[in-house]
Amino acid sequence: MERVIVVHWNKNTGPEPIIQYPPKDGFPSTDLFVKLWTIHELNKERSMLEYVPEGENWYISVPQKFSGELYFLVLAYGKNHNLENIIDFDILSTMAGNLIKSINTDKITRSIFETFNLIKDYTKLDQEENLMTYFQDKLKITILQILRNGVISKLELAKILTEEYSFSTLNIDLLLTTFIRDNLIIKKTVPGSRECYFLVKDVSFIQIPPKKNPDYSDDQREEYLKLYKNQIIKIYNDFGSVSEIENKTIINIMVNNHDIFLLLKALRKKVLNVAECLSILNNDEDLFYEVLENTFIYESKGLVYLILDVRFVSFTPFYIVKKLIERYNNEEISLDQYLTHLELLFKQYVEKPGTIDYEII
Repeated sequence: MERVIVVHWNKNTGPEPIIQYPPKDGFPSTDLFVKLWTIHELNKERSMLEYVPEGENWYISVPQKFSGELYFLVLAYGKNHNLENIIDFDILSTMAGNLIKSINTDKITRSIFETFNLIKDYTKLDQEENLMTYFQDKLKITILQILRNGVISKLELAKILTEEYSFSTLNIDLLLTTFIRDNLIIKKTVPGSRECYFLVKDVSFIQIPPKKNPDYSDDQREEYLKLYKNQIIKIYNDFGSVSEIENKTIINIMVNNHDIFLLLKALRKKVLNVAECLSILNNDEDLFYEVLENTFIYESKGLVYLILDVRFVSFTPFYIVKKLIERYNNEEISLDQYLTHLELLFKQYVEKPGTIDYEII
């Protein structure tokens, strides 16, 4: 998705673009918004436009009425985007309604930013990139940390996020859509607590050697493979495992910079030369040397090799059992909540008996 645009339809003057994210120099043409409005007027039984091409993009839009006025949430996509992987209309409609309610408030900028990222997260196809968002977004990180303490009611989660972390105007169902879709949490109704959320899969990341040796031409293979293996041995002799899930080096260098992530993915497949690496990094030499200095990669004779790969891991959080016991003994959760979470965790074990309970993505 390229951007999100909010448009007000003025009955006298026509379309009035209000805000868009990411910010750009200008909005799409007025003719485009008139076209969207016309199609909606002629096909009112259709709430969303599946495909409206215009220039280098195509658009979908959702109409919303608020305070007697008509608004449109317009999403712009590149022409190569897979049409089969667009966000569900029900979820998009909820997002549109929540965003438009923030118009004329000081929350509009934050709201459109969150809406853009929620939609972008939802439509991602790459599972690895999807898991990365749990370490990029402050709100997602916070929610994940709360869920790691065990079962929590919807009401209590909203209260903690607003009162302890100052996140306001939260739509919990919307925020947890990605958690549910990625099978990290289960929502169940528990007697006396109504809706509760249960963490059944956690995510982390690890640094590991590459899965395979680099490919070389026959005349280079023996010499270059020896250099590469020696470098691997040197790095891992002094290597310390990630001490905590939110390892700051990995987050600051790799997780928070998509170009570095793309570079590591490219180097998993083959050896690249320096020029090819710089091209992936948008010719940012400082960034290249930062990755090099942190031993994610190794350069020799103009060729660059992957040394420390970063992979995301999904695993069953059995550590929660101890926390559940403590919370139940302290009367922080009910017996029904306690037993339900134990049952959900035990189910994970029963489904894969005798196997290692984690998956490297």
